[in-house]
Amino acid sequence: MAESLTIKLVENEEDMEAAIAVRFRVFVDEQSIPPEEELDEADATATHAIAIAEGLVVGTGRLVWGDDGSAHIGRMAVDVPWRRKGVGGQILSFLEESARNQGLTSLVLHAQEYVTSFYAAHGYRQQGETFLEVDILHVEMRKEL
Repeated sequence: MAESLTIKLVENEEDMEAAIAVRFRVFVDEQSIPPEEELDEADATATHAIAIAEGLVVGTGRLVWGDDGSAHIGRMAVDVPWRRKGVGGQILSFLEESARNQGLTSLVLHAQEYVTSFYAAHGYRQQGETFLEVDILHVEMRKEL
């Protein structure tokens, strides 16, 4: 099903609204994260990617640059019907390529504990112990580019 998928940068307000809608469906509605925790100041400067399938935005993720040659991948979200079909992996690869093109040397992310195997399969390695973020167990993971 992922063959008909398009991954692209958020280019306008409509794209951004669609990305935020996916995040709200996954994080706010499904995982009960408070809406005020979902949006932050990094949204204004981050590189956002969206996955489009059958004319609908079905996934998203963002890349936030650090000051130390690294970047943070976050807000990875895929709508339920599109999970386990390669959508998240394609978004992740797209964001990694964006980071490489900007000369970044490493990526960091905070993975929800239940999806650490997904990130490990894409070359990310756990750093440290689990911690709570918005009342959900997470672990920091890193990948050198």
